[in-house]
Formats: sequence, structure tokens, C-alpha cells
Amino acid sequence: MARKKRRVEPVAAPQAPSSDPKQPVRYQDTFQRTVGEKIEDFGKLFEGHGRNILYGLGALVVLGIIIWLIMTWSGRSSAEAQTALGRAIRTSEAVVTDQPVPAGSTERTFKTHHERSEAAIAEFQNVADTYGGSVAEKARYFIAVNRLTLDRAAGTQELSALAGPRGEVATLAKFALAQVKQNDGALDEAETLYRELSETSDPVVAKGTIKYELANVLEKQGKREEAVNVLFDLVREASEAKDPEGKPIPLTSIAQQAKDKLQNLDPERAKQLPEVPIESPLGGNPFGF
Repeated sequence: MARKKRRVEPVAAPQAPSSDPKQPVRYQDTFQRTVGEKIEDFGKLFEGHGRNILYGLGALVVLGIIIWLIMTWSGRSSAEAQTALGRAIRTSEAVVTDQPVPAGSTERTFKTHHERSEAAIAEFQNVADTYGGSVAEKARYFIAVNRLTLDRAAGTQELSALAGPRGEVATLAKFALAQVKQNDGALDEAETLYRELSETSDPVVAKGTIKYELANVLEKQGKREEAVNVLFDLVREASEAKDPEGKPIPLTSIAQQAKDKLQNLDPERAKQLPEVPIESPLGGNPFGF
């Protein structure tokens, strides 16, 4: 049976730059503007959906990654480059529909994901060619994840080229590449990539997400005991986390999922875990525990 392809879902569009010439033109993602008041929502969106990064921009886990990228990068990039990258991101997450655009709407739409990816790649390529440096590196990452829709092999190769030993984009590319390998059944390669990611200190992808995906791969490989160990360590670390006042921190959703999975794989081992409160609907951290 043919494998069902995942589609790219849209993420929130970046805020358009001000038309006031006295105001500096700065790219600001919608989520960046609301991160303070809606951080609990990001926590739920980010955790437990690592595999969906396969096609990049629209996946739930990418919401947290995009926020992190913008917040850490916007302060050290030119306003012009920020605006250009923002326009390309806006294209990459435009609505795909065969319905006509409502009268008076300026929203850009595409009839197919293929057309949208082609348009996005062209814009990201222009950004990379025009600005260079870290801006170009991020643009090349977005090119690669969009390329997966058009040419899976080529997109995978581009991700491989970006997946270096360190750096924000390298981490993103390596995680996306691990997802591709996992989805394609290349489990040994996926395991290697996840293990490498789990040993880094780069916070762009939550360690809990990485370990949970590693456990999934190990289980598929028939390495049940190793999967149990990874899950146990993930949940134990989360269970032992304390807030500044020394109080236990509720389990994040990814840690709770890992705990549930551990209980299914090895109920006796799960009983060795300390009890901690489950994360409140009003709280949470979008970048792990």
C-alpha cells in the first residue's frame, strides 16, 4: 500500500512591516507578538508532535521552532533581511485552495501544495542570494523542507548538507532529516541522528521531543529494553525538575506521553517513577521541560 503523504499546513503569517517611513521596518511573527500571553498554547502545540516536522513549516512542532528562531535572530539581523524572510515565510504558509479568493481580499493563495512550494523556494532562494550569512542559512533550511514536497530525494540531500555538528539551523536540519529517515524506514540512520541530537545542548528542539522520538525508533527496531530506558530517563528527569521555590514542576505533555508509553511497555519499571502533578491547562513551557 502506498504511503500516505503528509501535507504542509499553514502557520501564522508574519506581521506586515509598518508603512510609516519614520518607523524602522522589522519582521515580527504573529506568535512573537503574542508569546507572552499565549505561551501555554505553544507548550501544547510543541510537545509530542516531533514527527510532523517532516514537511517543515506547517507542522505543530515547527510553531515553537519558528518562534525560537525569530526571537533569537531578529535582534541581530537587518530590518530589510527580516522583512524579506518574513515575506518568504508568508508565501510558504499561504492557503492552498481551489476556491476563488473573496472579492477585495489581498490574501495570496495557491491551488496546490506543489505550486506553493515552488513559489516559496524561489523567494527563499532570493533571500539567500541577496543577504548571505545567517539569513541565507535559515533560508536554505526553509528551501530544503519545502523541497521535500517537490522532490523528496533532493530535499533530503539538502537537509543532509545543512545538518552539521552545531548551530541553530544544523539542529533543525538534523531533526528534520531524522524524521525523514524514520518515516522512510531507515531506522538505524534515524537512531544515529536522534542520539547525536540528544547529546547536544542546543535548545532549539526540546530534549524531551528528541528522546521520545528516539524511543519510538528503538521500539520499532525491536530494542524494547533500550526504548524503556530512554523513556524512563526522560520521565525521571522531568519528574525531578523543580521550580525556583523548590516545588515539583508538573509534567509537560511530552513527558506525560512518555510516561504513558512506558507504562504500556514495562508497567513494573513505570512504578519506579516518582509521582508528580500533570501539567495544568493554564501553564507549560513551549521548549521542553
